[in-house]
Amino acid sequence: MPPAPATTATPLTHWIDQPAQLQEQLQQPPDRIGLDTEFIRERTWWPQLALVQIAIHDRILLVDTLVPGMCEALAPLLDDAAVLKVMHSPSEDLVALQHACGTLPAPMFDTQHAAALAGHGAGLGYQKLVLALTGETLDKGETRSDWLRRPLSPAQLHYAGEDVRHLLDMHDTLGRQLRELDRDAWLEEDCERQLQAARDPVDPWPHLAMRAAQFLDAAAQARLLRLLRWRETHARDSDRPRNWILDNELAVSLAKSPPRDRHALQAMLDARPKAPRKLASHIQAALEQPLPDENGMPLASSDDHRATLKRMQQVVADAASSLDLPDALLLSRRKLEQALAEGRLPASLAGWRGPLLEAPLKAILADAGETPKAAV
Repeated sequence: MPPAPATTATPLTHWIDQPAQLQEQLQQPPDRIGLDTEFIRERTWWPQLALVQIAIHDRILLVDTLVPGMCEALAPLLDDAAVLKVMHSPSEDLVALQHACGTLPAPMFDTQHAAALAGHGAGLGYQKLVLALTGETLDKGETRSDWLRRPLSPAQLHYAGEDVRHLLDMHDTLGRQLRELDRDAWLEEDCERQLQAARDPVDPWPHLAMRAAQFLDAAAQARLLRLLRWRETHARDSDRPRNWILDNELAVSLAKSPPRDRHALQAMLDARPKAPRKLASHIQAALEQPLPDENGMPLASSDDHRATLKRMQQVVADAASSLDLPDALLLSRRKLEQALAEGRLPASLAGWRGPLLEAPLKAILADAGETPKAAV
């Protein structure tokens, strides 16, 4: 396959379809790289890693990870602690790299998170951040492209290269801004937390993330938790999307009004065109089998705790305003709801957020009295 067409004389773009080519390009590892991935995750649980893009000062490598042995050749670079990996909003990329390469790109500099800490606003996409920092407009026409096909089109190759071409320049700009604000250590801490979350991605209480759970009683929330944990395990093991196993609406309905027997369950599933009828026995077992830690589960907050949640949100909003930062960057609503349900503050307050939020949030939790009772 020919190399991607370059829009400027530099950086040069190289198509890498042999592990030996990649190893040759990395004989002298740089001190930093721009890094991005292209993957497909429409019909599987695990992302199917199709391409890895690497920017190295004067060149861009488009690495074909569908080639046998390529991910193994890429892993040492990801593992190299002396090479900073500059990425943009990498949470999905981390899942893809961990699954395909067996390792994560550490240390890491997230340009989206850095931009938020530097005062550019929360959740800026790559295209908008490039425009804000460089004045250059990027074409995002290949966002929904099929990256598993070969050969890739010239448009795909150009788009893939553009996704890393500006990362090192943005690292220069954002790094300088964070140092001026004395927030570079904040970013380092948050990036390490992202990596740790990717290493251990299991959420023990997935029901807390579902808005509908707050309208269920304790017993129904316990049943919902059983279904969601079973769904997660089954989706991973079968490499299929969660909603292909059991969609949220059906999970809540089953938890709220559990069928009295197998025939009633089968009737419920038969009434829904996309219901997993072949998994009826597994669903019934999940509904009926209590979890070992079920008695200590936190419950989703109800309307009774809305006033307490608002007080907590105001503390976060005041602290964020004093730093000219987005509220969610300090502590998201979901984390506040989880703190209220569990009666304890999230682990992220152990770092730079602690002096700003820990004392007032602890006081609010203490004023609220007992947290919601656990299901029995």
